[in-house]
Order: sequence, then structure tokens, then C-alpha cells
Amino acid sequence: MNRIASLLERARSADPDDRPPNILRALHAVQAALGSVPQDSVPEIAAALGVTEADVAGVLLGYPELRTRPPGRHVVRVCLGESCVANHCGRVLKEVEKKLGVRLGDTTRDGRFTLEKIYCAGNCAASPSVMIDEDVHGRVAPASVGALLKDYR
Repeated sequence: MNRIASLLERARSADPDDRPPNILRALHAVQAALGSVPQDSVPEIAAALGVTEADVAGVLLGYPELRTRPPGRHVVRVCLGESCVANHCGRVLKEVEKKLGVRLGDTTRDGRFTLEKIYCAGNCAASPSVMIDEDVHGRVAPASVGALLKDYR
């Protein structure tokens, strides 16, 4: 049994009566083990779950936290939730893009950082917020982005 099939079997065994199969749970299991859901694994995942490739691709594309390429060593997530928008997170996002030299969804050439968006960092009282890996940083100003990223270099 190959690696993806065994991952899917473990995900399915969490709820053997899972009908229709929980595609999202399966994709999260693959990503947790491999760091991403390789695009070329979609047919195998679909076959193992007994669903169409379009079903799997639809879930894969519909959830921004799922990725088809391995992330950088550090994942930088800029919150774009309502509170952060009201507190000018767009300026913070532009500064992060500038400092890293990448656009939203990309990984730096050296593989150190991947830039993503989220819609809630759970830190509304201290918005705008940026998460780097599992660390939440609040009241982030564009001028502080360089120093913030420096701690993860």
C-alpha cells in the first residue's frame, strides 16, 4: 500500500461509517503528513474515496488552507478579517509582500517563507494581526514588518 493510500485509510478509520466520504478530512490528513496535497495525487485520492476527481479538486480549490505545493519553512499569514481590514491590514500585507519579494500565495526563492491570507487570527482586539507559523502578532504596523520577519530568518 502506498503512502497516500495508507494516509487515507487512517483518515477513513476515524469514522468508518463516513458516507459520503469526508473529502476535506482526507485532504487535511494528506497535507498534515506531506506538507501539501500534490496535484498529481488527486486521481488516487478520488479513487480511494470513491468520488470523482472533480469532487476532490473542488474541495482542494475551495479551502485556502489546503495547498498543492510544499510551503516554505515559515508560513506567514496576514489576517484579512473585518477587524483587520478596518485597521488597514492591506498596508501590512503590501509591506510583507515587499519585504519578502513575493505575492500572496507564493514562496520565497530560498524556500524560507510562504505568504498566505487568513480571515481570522482570533486576535481582533489587537488587529491588524499577522501569524508566523503558530505565533500570533497583533497591532502590526507596516513599519514593524521588517523587524518581525527578521526574528524568523
